Amino acid sequence: MSDERKLKFSIALVPDHPIADLLEAIELADKLGYYACYGADETFHKDCWQLFSIAATRTKNIRFGPNVTHVILNDPTLIAQRVATLDEISNGRAQCGISIGNFALLDHYRLNDQAKRPMARLREANQVLRRMLDERAIDFDGEFYRYDGLFTFAAPVQARLPVFIGAMLGPKSFQLAGEIADGMHHAVAYSKQAMDYALDNVKIGAARAKRDWRDLDLATLMITCVGADSRAAKDAAHVFAAFYLTAVPPALLERHEIALDDIKATCDAVEAGDIPAAVKALPKEISDRFSCAGTPDEIVAKIRDNVVAANFNHVVFVPADPFLVRAWSGLSSPRVLDLKGQLQLLHDEVMPAFA
Repeated sequence: MSDERKLKFSIALVPDHPIADLLEAIELADKLGYYACYGADETFHKDCWQLFSIAATRTKNIRFGPNVTHVILNDPTLIAQRVATLDEISNGRAQCGISIGNFALLDHYRLNDQAKRPMARLREANQVLRRMLDERAIDFDGEFYRYDGLFTFAAPVQARLPVFIGAMLGPKSFQLAGEIADGMHHAVAYSKQAMDYALDNVKIGAARAKRDWRDLDLATLMITCVGADSRAAKDAAHVFAAFYLTAVPPALLERHEIALDDIKATCDAVEAGDIPAAVKALPKEISDRFSCAGTPDEIVAKIRDNVVAANFNHVVFVPADPFLVRAWSGLSSPRVLDLKGQLQLLHDEVMPAFA
């Protein structure tokens, strides 16, 4: 990796903890020098916009934004209003990730029929969002969004507030990000093969728009658990992998050398609502492949061999801590560091390897 593409480190919170605990963790991440703090913008969790608005008043440097917010559940003009307001509260530290949405969540809202032609919708949503952020007013007659004389007083502090596209399967979502967005954040990618595939398609999109792909923020979100006890850390990440793997498309599984049959028992158990059975059914060698967990040295090696080797420039840790393990599965993980402890250890013994 060249000097021009130094690695950034951020965190993405699954905001289920008590708000006071989340705020303390964000304040620590700011003091330790993490680049950004992202949050899942889904009904399943606490509202990341309100959390970040409070956190912005207690921090100095860390950036904030949803990773990601959804352009079917949330109109792009309202996304622009929210993120511009957050940018003013944080004095220019907001950014925004968008996607079509979590299909399981859309199913709960009975909105999956609106996910037809997803790339066309995402392209149009980005156009609306970008115009509202840059001009604060819009007349628009599109295929998915229409406005007459809409305006807002919510104005970003930044001359250009970054908007990136969250993607998982590709190739079209990766190409679209390369063509129109300020970056591409890949959900749950751990193998060089998966990241190579994504970057190859980002480059196609960037070339289409005559852009330099090296200027883009290219991030991978990684379920992470770090500690001196390698197996305990991997077992905590194992719980998260059992959930996330059930939503991963077969093509992305293949890019991690995982067959659909390898996780069928886990998927069946999750669908039946038997989470302990799902966790038990998942082979540990599969979850180890689909997470970034273990000792600091193991995590350094995984990042170096995959993220750095694939020319991504941003790692987003999604910490699996004892609170979330218990909240999601009812299982305990007594030998695993809490959220703040993991942020500290990642800072002390992982991030310096890439300074």
